Amino acid sequence: MRISIIGTGYVGTVTGACFAHLGNEVICVDVDPKRVESINRGVPPIYEEGLDELLKAHAGKNLRATLDYDYAVSNSDVSFICVPTPTDENGKIDLRFVREASRSIGERLKDKGSYHVVVVKSTVVPQTTQQVVTPILEEASGKKAGLDFGVGMNPEFLREGKAVHDFMHPDRIVIGGDDPKALGIIKGLYAGYTCPILEVDTKTAEMIKYVSNAFLATKISFSNEVGNICKRLGIDTYKVMEGVGLDARISPYFLNSGLGFGGSCFPKDVKALIGKASEIDYEPILLKTVLKVNDGQPHMLISLLKKHVPDLKDKRIAVLGLAFKNDTDDIRESRAIPVIGSLLAEGAKVAAYDPMATDNMKKVYPNIKYAKTADEALEGADACIIATEWAEFKKLDSFKSMRKPVVIDGRRMVDPRGKDIIYEGLCW
Repeated sequence: MRISIIGTGYVGTVTGACFAHLGNEVICVDVDPKRVESINRGVPPIYEEGLDELLKAHAGKNLRATLDYDYAVSNSDVSFICVPTPTDENGKIDLRFVREASRSIGERLKDKGSYHVVVVKSTVVPQTTQQVVTPILEEASGKKAGLDFGVGMNPEFLREGKAVHDFMHPDRIVIGGDDPKALGIIKGLYAGYTCPILEVDTKTAEMIKYVSNAFLATKISFSNEVGNICKRLGIDTYKVMEGVGLDARISPYFLNSGLGFGGSCFPKDVKALIGKASEIDYEPILLKTVLKVNDGQPHMLISLLKKHVPDLKDKRIAVLGLAFKNDTDDIRESRAIPVIGSLLAEGAKVAAYDPMATDNMKKVYPNIKYAKTADEALEGADACIIATEWAEFKKLDSFKSMRKPVVIDGRRMVDPRGKDIIYEGLCW
């Protein structure tokens, strides 16, 4: 099938590359000339495991990128909206990019004679496709949804760092549509997939995405709450959660206590669901607490650090890990950001290291020291903080170059046994 992808961020680029790999003709659209050029050269504009190989295999063949909406919509049968949906200062979703994409597609549909399906893949709150996207498409095109063109919602469930794998091997596929023809065309794109495919209306599909992320975020904050209690009782919370996770009703996933969650999805989506709840006069107490617990973990880590280094002024603190999680260079909502902010507020000198995210963090904190290796960051440090679960941090076996070997571990990366260090786990 001929597909156009509107927006080439994490979701758009991965979606386009994977659909091309499945044998479709794919055109990616973006307003950034550098991204367009990069994709056409077969070079990923983002880091994502496996994406490089896909782009090299399909760029210039059945995958290309353009700045031209007319060309993309005219030469495709299905358009996926994959633009950002940030939240504002009140936590409510900002739909400006979705509105712009919908209007741009609608204007191109005006002169198109064949049936075209517009699929929202961006994460949007319930009723957005029905009450925002569809009316804009109808107004801009002068045509009627369900008759002249179709509209659908197909949420993504991609983990950053594993997005290509998740697209090709999903747990489930959710397709939302308010007319049978659109549903059938979208479902046809996933022919050959053996996972469950759930067909629902658009607002239900939108809600499934938010509830999935909100539930996973809740599991993490619950685990951190339990971990904070276990810490005070001298109990290993990881052993507790190992026992809890053996219950088939619970599962062992997302039960690791630590510094909390970040990234482009969990914080934003929980905030947006809270914002949507406020619009319908409901106070989501549990969801608000999920964010409160998450926001408190970096402060608890700093408190543990000050137990061993009471005065942080002019002390060199090594921060290992800047990305919000391992296997990505994404620092959005990274827990390292508030940790470094607190250290700087206390007058500390920060030496930071991350195998991928240094360049991105420099945009947030341009004046701290960035090391090229973990050992370089540790040299002469008065303490070390582990903020991201990079596998290489598990292999750290010597902290002898530190001035004072204090290790505050936010991700349970370091095994203190046999090491001459002062060790504190955040929740264990």
